[in-house]
Amino acid sequence: MDYFFLTTSLLKIVALLAVVLGIMNYAVYAERRISALIQDRLGPNRVGPAGLFQPIADAAKFLLKEDFTPGHVNTFYYWLAPCLAMIPAITTLAVVPFGSTLFGVPMVIADINVGVLFVFAIASLGVYGIVLAGWSSNSKYPFLGGVRSTSQMISYELSLGLAVIPVFLLIGQLRLTEVVRYQIEHGWMIAPFIGDWTNPHKWLLAIPMMISFVVFTIAIFAETNRLPFDLPEAETELVGGYHTEYGSMKFGLFFLGEYVAMITGSAIIVTLFLGGWHFPGIPDGAHGWGWGLLNIFIFFSKVAVLLFVFIWVRWTLPRFRYDQLMRLGWVFFFEIALVNIFIAAIILAYFPQ
Repeated sequence: MDYFFLTTSLLKIVALLAVVLGIMNYAVYAERRISALIQDRLGPNRVGPAGLFQPIADAAKFLLKEDFTPGHVNTFYYWLAPCLAMIPAITTLAVVPFGSTLFGVPMVIADINVGVLFVFAIASLGVYGIVLAGWSSNSKYPFLGGVRSTSQMISYELSLGLAVIPVFLLIGQLRLTEVVRYQIEHGWMIAPFIGDWTNPHKWLLAIPMMISFVVFTIAIFAETNRLPFDLPEAETELVGGYHTEYGSMKFGLFFLGEYVAMITGSAIIVTLFLGGWHFPGIPDGAHGWGWGLLNIFIFFSKVAVLLFVFIWVRWTLPRFRYDQLMRLGWVFFFEIALVNIFIAAIILAYFPQ
């Protein structure tokens, strides 16, 4: 049994990494094509048919460029920072259920009973990579980017954590597989008509759940440093922010780490609010391996839709001023998420579920 567990876990890790890294590469391609469409340009169209091999060319460029380390940097931390920017985002995926079952094996690497706490604990480590990059570069613009990122990520982590509390007040535990199971049986958190929400009082819960969804999603934008929250790497102000002094594959790790963080954030949103791998009328993997594969496809399709939203917002909205960013986090989102907890608690206490 131990050998079976180790083998299946290793296979799941390899398969999930392959899928996520593939999505990451083509999310970069999608970003270029969508931005070109929005700006009435062509986008990448030279490397392969319709430019489909552009991510492979980019990877080759990052790998083959000279790996130059400036003489004025703190070398150990300068090298460590890109790894710290990439690893937490990938590690967080270990507790996210990306499917039902396949050949009787649950499609989650680590089904722990404190899944959401693991997500927040590991994801919060990502800020250290950015801070170390800014500090170890011994340069003004990277340092300013690192300082901005620290205050921004700490500010929005509060809203991020408070936003999910109504979900776990309703479900009664922190295991992410149970969150998906609850939504299969009772309806998606932001779409109660999908499922079996026959109790009219449950529809009241759709209000705090929708508020949680909006606050959580916008906080994920801030946590991943995406527009309109990309102040730590604002090109018009800070040249490139915390990664100004980086080149070759070290810069590539920062660049790709942002996209992995987007995928991870989208996967968590799908798990908490959009039913995970569930889709109405589609059975789970217990009915056959084909259905299990379809569940995995549904999960990553939902993730892809959210990635499109990330890209769409980037090329639509202007960047906040820094005082506006801080004000939004502390004066609005923090209070909204806090009040939302009380709204959900009152509904659960006074209306039978």
